[in-house]
Amino acid sequence: IINQTRVAGNPNPSDLKGTAMKAIALTHYLPSDHPHCFIEANLPDPTPGPRDLLVKVTATSINPVDTKVRAPKAKIEASPRVLGWDAVGEVVAVGSEVSLFKAGDRVWYAGDISRPGSNSALQLVDERITALAPTSLTDLEAAALPLTAITAWETLFERIGLRRESTGKLLIIGGAGGVGSIAIQLARQLTNMEVIATASRPESREWCLEMGAHQVVSHHKLQEELTALGITQLDAIFCTNATEQHWDAMASLIRPFGHICTIAESSEPWDLSLLKSKSATFSQEFMFTRSLFQTPDMIEQHKLLGQVASLIDQGVLKSTLTRTLSELTPVTLAQAHAEVEAGRMVGKLVIDMSRFAN
Repeated sequence: IINQTRVAGNPNPSDLKGTAMKAIALTHYLPSDHPHCFIEANLPDPTPGPRDLLVKVTATSINPVDTKVRAPKAKIEASPRVLGWDAVGEVVAVGSEVSLFKAGDRVWYAGDISRPGSNSALQLVDERITALAPTSLTDLEAAALPLTAITAWETLFERIGLRRESTGKLLIIGGAGGVGSIAIQLARQLTNMEVIATASRPESREWCLEMGAHQVVSHHKLQEELTALGITQLDAIFCTNATEQHWDAMASLIRPFGHICTIAESSEPWDLSLLKSKSATFSQEFMFTRSLFQTPDMIEQHKLLGQVASLIDQGVLKSTLTRTLSELTPVTLAQAHAEVEAGRMVGKLVIDMSRFAN
């Protein structure tokens, strides 16, 4: 049984061993450079519910949501909390009502923010938010994509409502990040929009062009560089970070009846009155909404990931993997969080879990 006697102070990793499943977890919400930011824990083996798959995780990746959930705060967990919202792995058992998968299937998914995550040897995931992984990618290449692909797909095609025949100008703010990288590909390959991405460094600009952006502009000189390209209005804007920083520029640039969608939180309220005279639409995207609220259409994420896998295997889309860590440990996971927190990631960072076992 897990010893939880040190919950009032800094966690002691040796207190958290003694059951079955190996995981890298947290009890305290600490800075990424704290020596006990993450701890090794042995937890009870998960038992599948009726619609659950039990997956042996072989690769996981780090997203900004991981760092936001782990951000320092006074809260202390009574038992170790496992983070991680991207995974590739093998189904080892299924629940009594599972109909889409069987033991031995190789799957990928982004999981459910309200359940234990993928920084563990085994993980439970609802079959309705899971799909067969693309056969043409390695586990590491595939693990870079589920969360960002769902986020970008839902934003472009469900929130903004783009279609194959859609034309006009789409701006993706934060084009070199994980979400921006796959959003550029999806918009370029599945619509007729002109895709404009923002990036400020030479390597991130080059990455956006490699992903398929028609144009790349600096988010530091957004309106100035768009004007230099002869662009004064945008049909749609997808903001992946710092919404409050870009709000005035987005409100100025969006065309009448245009659409702005963001996935980024803000510490300041957005002045929606700036959009009124244009009858512009503003929406937000949170890819965990379906699983968090158990919406009737949860299975749409199963279908979505299946379509993305098919597009990858057809050579239409490609992995956004740029960095790999060779194993999952408290040290490597903290290192990965620190790199994402620095805000300079191009593409995605993936952790190899093929040797992570009970």
